[in-house]
Amino acid sequence: MHGGHEVENPACPHTYWCALLDGLRLYSLATPNGWKVGILLEELGVSYDAHVVNIGAGKQFSSGFVGANPNSKIPALIDHDGPDGKAVAIMEAAAIMIYLVEKHRCDFLPTDVRLRCECLQWLFWQTGGQGPLTGNFGHFKVYAPAHEVDARNYGVARYGMEVQRLCSVLDRHLAGYGDFTGSPELRPQGPRQYLVGNKYSIADMACFPWAFMLWGKGYNRPGQPDAKDFLNVHQYTHLKAWVDRIAERPAVQRGIRVCAGSPKPWLNKDRKPKL
Repeated sequence: MHGGHEVENPACPHTYWCALLDGLRLYSLATPNGWKVGILLEELGVSYDAHVVNIGAGKQFSSGFVGANPNSKIPALIDHDGPDGKAVAIMEAAAIMIYLVEKHRCDFLPTDVRLRCECLQWLFWQTGGQGPLTGNFGHFKVYAPAHEVDARNYGVARYGMEVQRLCSVLDRHLAGYGDFTGSPELRPQGPRQYLVGNKYSIADMACFPWAFMLWGKGYNRPGQPDAKDFLNVHQYTHLKAWVDRIAERPAVQRGIRVCAGSPKPWLNKDRKPKL
């Protein structure tokens, strides 16, 4: 899909493979998990086509999408110019991000072994902890059935504590604590502008969306305290400064609009009629 309109190719039932037989095609939705790849693509400045996968309507379970991503989750990427000259489908946002930065040989993933390891640590920290735990907090805070009061309250409390812990981890790191050398030194070495080597990387792109959500309205429910007040995120001053810094980047502002349900206003005009 692109801009809310499904891409059809009557000659091929595998729509996601055959709709556009060239270049990069992103299948996603403008959620925190989807934003990560959209942001990276915009930062890279490469040509690509973005197609909305309406997970609310169950489109991620369609046979075409499952062919590209058997896990039925967004985002998914198909590169028709794969490393061996053949199309390649990639699932999992972190895997997509690593693939893209390695293919385009950019400095969003450090080449220095120590810094590369640190960058990947934060990337996997995000996919294994920050994303799932913050997402579960959002589920119980916003979407859990209103009549399941005990279950909802337990989930909000349980995952809310984890979100606070994760925010504290980021806040302390951005404040300058720790340098991944194993040193017992606990005094901050000075605020960090970015997560790795004071240079913008895919670690920042991956961790930003979920932190950004906490200061927005995405996890608010009528009649309930705002998420930012419930979690007291105001205490994480270094984290907030980092969130604001990332949010000011033009490519980030474009990236969070990718697959938001309307055509990309910056899409190449020559390609638009083909979608």
